[in-house]
Amino acid sequence: MIVVPPAIQRIPWKLIALLTAITGFGILVLYSAAGGSFTPWAMQQTIRFLVFLTVAMVIGRFPLRIFEDFSYIAYIGVLVLLIAVELLGFVGGGSQRWLNLGFMNLQPSELMKVTIVVALARFYAQLPPGNTHSWTALWPALVMIGIPAALVMLQPDLGTALSICIGGVVVMFVAGLPFWWFGSTAIAGAAALPVLFSFLHDYQQKRVLIFLDPESDPLGAGYHISQSKIAIGSGGIGGKGFLNGSQSHLDYLPEGHTDFIFATMAEEWGLIGGLALLFAFFLLLRWGTRVALKARTRFGQLTAAGLTMTIFFYIAINLMMVMGLAPVVGIPLPLFSYGGSSMLTIMTCVGIILAIENDSKTGTRRLH
Repeated sequence: MIVVPPAIQRIPWKLIALLTAITGFGILVLYSAAGGSFTPWAMQQTIRFLVFLTVAMVIGRFPLRIFEDFSYIAYIGVLVLLIAVELLGFVGGGSQRWLNLGFMNLQPSELMKVTIVVALARFYAQLPPGNTHSWTALWPALVMIGIPAALVMLQPDLGTALSICIGGVVVMFVAGLPFWWFGSTAIAGAAALPVLFSFLHDYQQKRVLIFLDPESDPLGAGYHISQSKIAIGSGGIGGKGFLNGSQSHLDYLPEGHTDFIFATMAEEWGLIGGLALLFAFFLLLRWGTRVALKARTRFGQLTAAGLTMTIFFYIAINLMMVMGLAPVVGIPLPLFSYGGSSMLTIMTCVGIILAIENDSKTGTRRLH
């Protein structure tokens, strides 16, 4: 009889297999998008995944108390990095979003998606349950969300600013703040849309208008959406076959390895490939939701819910974007799109959720 060491038993093999399957599929698409070459994208994505998977597994072994104790420090640290981007960051693609670390270009706004959830989870975990209906439960959270969102909007990066807001609002909702606060805010936001629209940059306004009528400028601002729809539609049920995608290989599809990688995949793998990928994402989100429901502490519950929703926001907005159901806001597809900062964010989310799951299991064993 083979005795498996406890350390090996504690490794979440199913989760690792799921993450590997999603990323591995993405690496195949990146290999094809490069014309059947591991360079410049597939090899680098593979190395990043192995490194960040290791990081996630290490984070998952940390005691949950560490994340709660250092949540405010992490929030302030990332806030300082966002300010550094304004002062020292370099411009790429018309936006100033990155810090050059040598081995990678770090996008601090991506890290804020994680730290805002963890910091707000600590705030509401320490707040007495009866105080969630008071003004003191609202204004600190609005300040904590508003400052980084405003800094990100200056870069400018509308999609990431929305992600930060969504993650924070989910924590506030799960914490038990009155529902009518959210309803009234949504109504006020809808009424203020014309005013908010006027504050957007010209290219952001054009993206919104093109979303409403993509055929108005098919060779200009609407080119991304038009070519993405052509790529997805031409894939049909079974796709054109691996390495046979014309839209990406002939460079008709812009950003076919990053924001529009789903269109690149759908052209070659068709509806079957798309459904397989969506099912894999569903399993990942189901795991995060279950961890949130079974969390032993209020901090763990709020954090797992917020981070799972952050991953969901990535997936939903990217897929809606490439299908023309949302404006192009530059949000990558988790673990699938080429990029280091977004993968670091997602794997950090996974690592913290895994730490919450391990904390729940440890608590259950102690009870027995």
